[in-house]
Amino acid sequence: MNQQTRCDTQALRQLLNADPEPFALALDGQAPIHQALPDENTKAIVPPLDARRLGDSAFGVAHGLRYPLYAGAMANGIASEAMVIAMGKAGMLGSFGAAGLVPARVEQAIQRIQAELPNGPYCFNLIHSPSESALEQGAVEMYLKHQVRTVEASAFLALTPHIVRFRAAGLSRNQDGSIHIANKVIAKVSRTEVATHFMSPAPVKLLTPLLEAGFISAEQFELAQQVPMADDITAEADSGGHTDNRSLVTLLPTLIALKNQLQAKYQYPQPLRVGAGGGIGTPEAMLAAFTMGAAYVVTGSINQSCIEAGASEHTRRLLATTQMADVTMAPAADMFEMGVKLQVVKRGTLFPMRANKLWELYRQYDSIEAIPADEREKLECQIFRCSLEEIWALTQAHFNVRDPQQIQRALDNPKRKMALIFRWYLGLSSRWSNIGEPGREMDYQIWAGPALGAFNAWVADTPLAKPENRNVAGVNLKLLEETARLWRYKVVESQL
Repeated sequence: MNQQTRCDTQALRQLLNADPEPFALALDGQAPIHQALPDENTKAIVPPLDARRLGDSAFGVAHGLRYPLYAGAMANGIASEAMVIAMGKAGMLGSFGAAGLVPARVEQAIQRIQAELPNGPYCFNLIHSPSESALEQGAVEMYLKHQVRTVEASAFLALTPHIVRFRAAGLSRNQDGSIHIANKVIAKVSRTEVATHFMSPAPVKLLTPLLEAGFISAEQFELAQQVPMADDITAEADSGGHTDNRSLVTLLPTLIALKNQLQAKYQYPQPLRVGAGGGIGTPEAMLAAFTMGAAYVVTGSINQSCIEAGASEHTRRLLATTQMADVTMAPAADMFEMGVKLQVVKRGTLFPMRANKLWELYRQYDSIEAIPADEREKLECQIFRCSLEEIWALTQAHFNVRDPQQIQRALDNPKRKMALIFRWYLGLSSRWSNIGEPGREMDYQIWAGPALGAFNAWVADTPLAKPENRNVAGVNLKLLEETARLWRYKVVESQL
C-alpha cells in the first residue's frame, strides 16, 4: 500500500468513525476482508473507481484515449506542440492552439506532432474567423492535406462552408454499409442555437456549393445529411479567452437535454456526447461536471501555467499567483468590430483597461482622424508607443502577408481602417505575453478564467504551487485521480 492509499484509508476511517480492526479496504475491485454480504455492522460500501471510468467510455474509444479529458486549445500556440504531445503520450487529448498563427507555423506544428504521435491522439483548433474567412478556409485545406483527423471548432456563431467541408470530406461507407466518420469534430459552444447547428446534419444549402466545386463527392453529399456536424459538444462555460460567461450548472444540463432531443429526432447510429469546459480547475468542479452527466471534461486556463505552455516565464509565474477575482473582460482582436470580448488576467497588467479604451474610441468615432488630438496623443504615447501612421504601415505589412483583402476593404472605409489599427495592439499584446517582450509587461494580454484561481488555491502549500513543478499531463492526471477519490468519499458520506 503506497502513501496515497494510506492517506485514503485514514480518511475513510475518520469518515466511518470506525476502529482499525473492523475496517476493510477493497483494492482493485477485490475485497480481501469481509467477503460476506453486508450485515448490521457494515457502515458503508465503497466501490472502486478508477479515474479512467469517469464520464462516458465512448469518448475514449472514439478518440483513442485512456482518460475522459482533453486540454483545450489556447491561441497563438500557447497550447503548444509540447503540450499536445505530453497529453497524448499520457492517454489524454490535447488541442493545438492554431488560432492566430500563420499557415507555415501551423504546418510545422502538424509535422512535429504527427512525428511524435503517429497514431494519435491529437487535435487541432479550428477557430471561426468571421472577418478573415480566408484564414479559416486555409486551415481546413491544410488539415485535409495533412490528414488531421480531429479538430476542435471554437468561437463559431453559425456553421460555415469550411467546417462543413472538413466534416463531409471525411465520410465514407464501411463494408457493412455503415457510415465511417474519419474527420471528427469537437465543437465548443455556449449557446443552444449554435449547439443545435453542430448537433444536426450539415444543411443542404452549404453542402450543395461544396459538391458543385468538387470539394466533396456525391456520396459524401448524401452521407453528410445523415450524421451530426460534430461528434462531441463541449459546454463552454466561464472560460478564459472567448467566453459568454455562462454558468456550467445551467449550460451543461440544457445542452444534454438538447442532445437527447435531437438524438431522438435523428436516431444517429453513433450518439452525440456532451462534455464540460470552462471553470474546471479543482476536483470538486470536475466531479460536479461528471455528476451532471458530462461525457468528458476540458481544462484550459490551468494548462497555461504549465511548463509546456507556449507562454513566457513571466506570464507563467503571474498565472501561478492569479486568484479567482483577478480576471476581467476585454475586447477580442479577431472579433473586435462585433464587440466580442474575452476573459483575461487584470492583475499585473494594464491590457484590459487599455483594450477597453480602444473599444470606447471605436464606438464613439468613425475614423482615426475624428479622434480628438489629446486622445490621439494618449494612444500614441501610452498604448502604441509610436505614431498612428507608423502603426497603419505596420498593419498593412502584416495583413498583406496574412490576408490582403483586409487592407483592400479598409482603403475606402475609415471605420474599418481604425479597427485594423486597434487590432494591431490587441493582436500583438498576446504575442508579447508569450515571448516575454521586455518593456511591454504592462501590455501583456493573458487569457484566463476563474478556474485558474481556484486551482491555485487548491494546490497552495504543495509542490504544484510553483510553476516549474507543473507539467500538463501530471496536473491533469492529478485532477482526475483526486476527482475519483472525492467521488468515493462522497459515496461514503451519503451512507452515514
